[in-house]
Amino acid sequence: MFGFINCMKPSGMTSRDLVNIAARRVRPHKVGHSGTLDPLAEGVLVLGVGRASRLTSFVQNYPKQYLASFRFGADSESGDLEQPLTEYPDDPTPTLDELIAAAKSLTGEVVQVPSAYSAIWIDGKRACDRIRNGEQVDVPSRKVQVYEYKILKYDYPNVELDITCGSGTYVRSLGVDLAANVGAHAVMTNLVRTRVGPFHAADAISIDQVRNDDLEPFVQLARLGVEHLPHLSVNDEEAIRLINGLNVFGTAHYTPIDPLTGGEGPIESSQPTDEGIAAAIRTDGRLIAIVRGKTKAYDPAWYPERVFPLEPRQLS
Repeated sequence: MFGFINCMKPSGMTSRDLVNIAARRVRPHKVGHSGTLDPLAEGVLVLGVGRASRLTSFVQNYPKQYLASFRFGADSESGDLEQPLTEYPDDPTPTLDELIAAAKSLTGEVVQVPSAYSAIWIDGKRACDRIRNGEQVDVPSRKVQVYEYKILKYDYPNVELDITCGSGTYVRSLGVDLAANVGAHAVMTNLVRTRVGPFHAADAISIDQVRNDDLEPFVQLARLGVEHLPHLSVNDEEAIRLINGLNVFGTAHYTPIDPLTGGEGPIESSQPTDEGIAAAIRTDGRLIAIVRGKTKAYDPAWYPERVFPLEPRQLS
């Protein structure tokens, strides 16, 4: 097994719980997940299986889409229903136009402070674990990218949001900030992750399928996790060179992907540089390696950074 399984994590289960269930089903293959979902949230959780578990960090860089519900006039320390609520009966009732304007102000590059109950790592430990152990937690602010922030439905005190955002964005904070921008309070009541890059909720398998079905048919191509990287086409000889730790030459190509529609822009080129990385794809479509460009005294070349060896029968 070498690829990704698109799973639908149910509410009430941690991301690690789902990984552990899948890992027992596909032993001895390793399993890793691409982006934690809080226990109260449900939705797309992409599992890297086998050597593709080393690619989960690239999947995390894909845009993510969420459907989130919030209730105005209340809040909690966690920003959701995990902690006791504080009611604010004197809060103003925002108009739809005010919410649309506030959502627009929270689109683009946004500075946010995640909840102390978030899964962000602080000094080697998750903030939520620290605060549950009674520690004082100061979560630093961070810059995140919000591509689209839609008000789907508004019937005070409830509002439903459709948010497409970049890696590291905390949707709870976006809803709380939306309320703050109109002088009110809000608490998240439901959260569903509907997409991670090319992995959609409509195509995800259920937890019952993870528990009971043969998972091999659900493993999707490993290259799906790196479609947003420049692609370096390599032949059989170059593939063997990379697997053996040797460099190759060539120009990588990529098509910029629209984070909202998934549509592709015009093909662009990427030469090897000390900062650049690319996905080396064999002519049959198989991901061979993640390569990094290096500029030395001689011609710039691509060097293997993570390799994915082929079975002997696949080398011919």
